[in-house]
Amino acid sequence: MGISDQVGPGVPDSIDPAADSRATYDYVSDDVQRPGLVSDLEERIEGDVRFDEYSRQLYATDASAYEVLPVGVVFPQSTADVASVVEYCAAREIPVLPRGGGTSLAGQTVNEAVVLDFTRYMDSVLETDPDAARARVQAGTYIGDMNAAFAEHDLKFAPDPAYGDKSAVAGAIGNNSTGSHSLKYGKTDAYVESVEVVLADGTVTEFGEVTLEELQDSADPDGDLEAQIHAEVSRILDEETETIDERFPDLKRNVSGYNLDRLVEEADDGTVNLARLLAGSEGTLAVITEAEVSLEPVPETKSIALLAYESLIDAMEDVSIILEHDPSALEVLDDTLLELAGKTEEFGPLVAEMVPEGTGAMLLVEFYADSDEAGRQKVADLIADRVPDGDSELDPSEGASEITDEPHYAFDAQEAHADDERKRFWKLRKSGNPILLGRTTDEKHISFIEDTAVPPENLPEYVADFQDLLEDVGTFAAFYAHAGPGCLHIRPLVNTKTTEGIEQFEAIAEGATDLVVEYGGSVSGEHGDGRARSQFNRKLYGDELWETFEELKTAFDPDWLLNPGNICGDHDMTENLRFSPEYDFELGFDPVLEWDNENGMQGMVELCHGCGGCRGPQETTGGVMCPTFRASEEEVTSTRGRANMLRQAMSGDLPADVTDEEFMTEVLDLCIGCKGCAKDCPSEVDMAKLKAEVTHQYHQEHGSSLRDKIFANVDRLLPLGSALAPISNWAQRLPGRGIIQEKVLGIARERKFPTFYRETFVDWFASHEPQVSAAEADRKVLLFPDTFSNYNRPQAGKEAVRVLEAAGVHVDVPSDVTDSGRAANSKGFLDKAKEHASENVETLAPRVADGWDVVSIEPSVAVMFQLDYLDLLGGRDAETVANNTYGIFEYLDTHGLVEEIEVDPSDRPLTYHGHCHQKAIKKEHFTAEVLEDVGFTVDALDSSCCGMSGSFGYEAEHYSLSQAMGDILFDQIRESSGERVIAPGASCRHQIGEHEGASDDPPHPIEVLAADLQE
Repeated sequence: MGISDQVGPGVPDSIDPAADSRATYDYVSDDVQRPGLVSDLEERIEGDVRFDEYSRQLYATDASAYEVLPVGVVFPQSTADVASVVEYCAAREIPVLPRGGGTSLAGQTVNEAVVLDFTRYMDSVLETDPDAARARVQAGTYIGDMNAAFAEHDLKFAPDPAYGDKSAVAGAIGNNSTGSHSLKYGKTDAYVESVEVVLADGTVTEFGEVTLEELQDSADPDGDLEAQIHAEVSRILDEETETIDERFPDLKRNVSGYNLDRLVEEADDGTVNLARLLAGSEGTLAVITEAEVSLEPVPETKSIALLAYESLIDAMEDVSIILEHDPSALEVLDDTLLELAGKTEEFGPLVAEMVPEGTGAMLLVEFYADSDEAGRQKVADLIADRVPDGDSELDPSEGASEITDEPHYAFDAQEAHADDERKRFWKLRKSGNPILLGRTTDEKHISFIEDTAVPPENLPEYVADFQDLLEDVGTFAAFYAHAGPGCLHIRPLVNTKTTEGIEQFEAIAEGATDLVVEYGGSVSGEHGDGRARSQFNRKLYGDELWETFEELKTAFDPDWLLNPGNICGDHDMTENLRFSPEYDFELGFDPVLEWDNENGMQGMVELCHGCGGCRGPQETTGGVMCPTFRASEEEVTSTRGRANMLRQAMSGDLPADVTDEEFMTEVLDLCIGCKGCAKDCPSEVDMAKLKAEVTHQYHQEHGSSLRDKIFANVDRLLPLGSALAPISNWAQRLPGRGIIQEKVLGIARERKFPTFYRETFVDWFASHEPQVSAAEADRKVLLFPDTFSNYNRPQAGKEAVRVLEAAGVHVDVPSDVTDSGRAANSKGFLDKAKEHASENVETLAPRVADGWDVVSIEPSVAVMFQLDYLDLLGGRDAETVANNTYGIFEYLDTHGLVEEIEVDPSDRPLTYHGHCHQKAIKKEHFTAEVLEDVGFTVDALDSSCCGMSGSFGYEAEHYSLSQAMGDILFDQIRESSGERVIAPGASCRHQIGEHEGASDDPPHPIEVLAADLQE
């Protein structure tokens, strides 16, 4: 049915949108069916057409609080494709919605329309002119990719929205985006020189700068569509200039309504740029396909001051004064955020270190500078000016400030100049997003008035009144972000699943609008109008300009088919909410795993807010998440896609049960359980855990395949391969072996199994004479004999023993334990995984209580003990084992054992690929740190999954996707500075080894360390 045979470029065997049920989902509006829509579009374009129910649901949400089922989704390959779709839909009165990364926070990228997703094919930098500081790009190009391409010229696209590396440039234009550095750079409209667009009737044209005379000469109310547009723009300039000057707020950050103030401003110089009129139009005027943008130099260096205040109002009082120091960024964090951050494992130490006692708010002030000395001087001047008895690394320059007569509000200041120091300061500032988005309760910090903006000098009174408003409606909010330009992110806590919550929701929006009008501000200073704020533009601008907006919209789009309802349309902010009083959720089964978050498994299913962080490309985003999306560029392979599908199935929006075979195939099959989302997702959506739970339920209802049983019970098969070695190894070289294993078991014919060893690691250790006795050792280790190290890589176990003993540790390898349960857990056989966990915990917990530590050579097994056993079992014994289990390098570093090891390291630099599961719990760094401490040179890759992911890469239908993920890693390896590749994960080493065609897999890092031990 759906989307599961064509996952993306270069992955031919993974997903083909099946046509068998598409006719069922042809466009229906007012009960009028339009048969043949899908086939008609397919005949007209080269791109992809997706009207199946799964694809439609995938594009029903964005990063906002809204959800609207689209007509269907089209992935155009060219401007000609776009023109053909728009022309066809215009003739049949079908709405069209252009969409980039779907990161919009106000709901402007969800609508009942044919969605055009530009990020799949139309995503290239077409031309760069470094001398002119210009570039031409396609609509779907990610801003992060653009800046990566411009970096060699020391240039960048200046606007820097928070999710710029996942946001498309046409989306930035449509939203008139900006970011933390708008004080220096302003909004996107300042950098748009021209655009290629498809008009509402399918006409392709170019908008750019024209003189007023040229505009008037081409204006014709009775001419073609472009002539009508010119006529309306000319009329606005002739008749509405005075009203626009009066009603538009005087702000750096106003993106509400159409960009008429920019139009009027440029007209004063005798020209207008119609491309800039499209900035902030949210796809309602025309469809942008290409853009020529201007670029800015990358600053030479930066410096930061972090100022502490007793209250948020004190901080707001200081903003307008600090602006006189000409910062590049001025950001605020309130006490709500700082308190929440202090309670988290990730940000708690940072808060404890950087936030003085008594802090009610902090301001992060960043300066651009031409040199390090100049940057330090700017910080020194600020601190001396704004902190009583301010102490800085430099004395303030004479005459640097003329504003010292103003009250001093900051009571503490810190500064940062080096890259790593600045990153720590920004990390504290950016802690707000994951904290606020991590709630699993029904109450959410919803984005709907989070970017109202007022002139900075009005911030103290505005914030005080806003706090009163929140108190009056019975809730609170966090205040953070862009204080410098007066655009605060205010996230009230609201439960829209209740009628009372909806009343709060609407009352806050109404009250916020009244306040911004009173204080000369805007209802949107950054994130646009969309469904959340379009209705308030009439109150902000008045009836006359509202009608002007309508007339401009009509001139561009006579039938109002381009993203209808936005800017000056009929959206009601309380309609089409993702969570509403009518929302219903049914899990459908009793979870097996422990869900210790609020609302249990339901809370996790509903946690994704849609920011699109899982859609970032490896080259510019880094991290683990989401490897299948990076290889396929299909929304359903992103964490956001899968999380939305789970929620929509359980809430009844998707006519499927999560345990149906179709749902499992379409949605969960390609999740590789890397756990990257648990770390890299701002909300920490744990898709690996969700998949394990649902897959277990699927097995309970439908049984399981022979292949799944084989992989889940690998602990029973590997001993057989070991016992038959070397025959089991020779058998892999027999002619026809691959064809048989693929036809009989569904295991890819290209895959070979790891080498088996007759003497296992446990067997070897039984005859090993300990080099350190328990009596003379300070530490005692139970080195867990995981199944893969025991039968397929005993050398790694032997070398781990050597290293531990060289560090003065007494080592025992328990022979009375069972398999870790990792394979069973990954395949969704949770009962079996739980049996393994119970047996191991029962065996190990008493010895841990007696002073032993548990150490694992295999990273996935260490994480199984540290994390998954808590989900499978819970209880004090499981916690005891989890808290005393370590990966081998984590153990060496944590307990200072590196100092006991004497190494004569090889001069051949190493390339290190860490394991996804260790990255997910932020423990992969120990390996590189230990190796560097003893003298090795290590290039630690910021890599995602290798693509093997346990059994996933062996499965025939997943082989090409596995290789596509591997190709991303292999490119990183080729570009690294190391000469030898090392990887601690068994499946990672096998994937790399097969790619390199080596006779053996790359070594485990412990083998490299052991090889250079001094005897």
